[in-house]
Amino acid sequence: MNKLINFGETVEGYNIPVLNEREIRAAAGILFVLMFVSVLKVIFQGDFFLLKYAVTIFLTDILIRVFINPKFSPSLVIGRWIVRNQVPEYVGAPQKKFAWIIGTVLATTIFIHLVIINAFSPITGIICLICLIFLFFETSFGICLGCKFYPMFYKEKAQYCPGDVCDVKSKQDIQKTSGVQLFIVLGFIVFIFLTAFLFNDNLNEKPYDLFGIESSVEAKIVEH
Repeated sequence: MNKLINFGETVEGYNIPVLNEREIRAAAGILFVLMFVSVLKVIFQGDFFLLKYAVTIFLTDILIRVFINPKFSPSLVIGRWIVRNQVPEYVGAPQKKFAWIIGTVLATTIFIHLVIINAFSPITGIICLICLIFLFFETSFGICLGCKFYPMFYKEKAQYCPGDVCDVKSKQDIQKTSGVQLFIVLGFIVFIFLTAFLFNDNLNEKPYDLFGIESSVEAKIVEH
């Protein structure tokens, strides 16, 4: 039973249970795509069907992680298979558990409102947005936003964070951002706004069928 219900794995050289950050990021990507597509269907079609399933899957998955064992979480199992040929990047299990508890609270709130009560409100919208942001930062940047709150509730320092961000150290030259680089980013943002302002009408036009394929298909459909 102890091996079945457990959180984190014992790896030689690490003094606390750890998890593989690579499979966590892969799993976050899977859940992000599922939630993102579901939210888009709500926004553009007003269809909550897929979102209800997505929330149920998300909640079930994270409950398995927190209360049984991350090894049996479906998304983490798939993530582990996807990154099976990559060298593991070990991260501390305690801060991940704390972050996933936050996720459990958020997912449970959405589940109660959307699936059980069958209602939506700004509350569900804001929580969905928060979940998407958490998942996006995890899968895209390897940043666990929930882990940032760990030191506020626990005295012990978080260990084995992704990218060694828990350890205080000076940045290498390749990590530093110069004023010129920041100016380029600012200029790029201005460029985007100018493009939207000056060429909005052109960009909003539907492109024409260069080879007339769509027209040919429609003509054949009409004939039949």
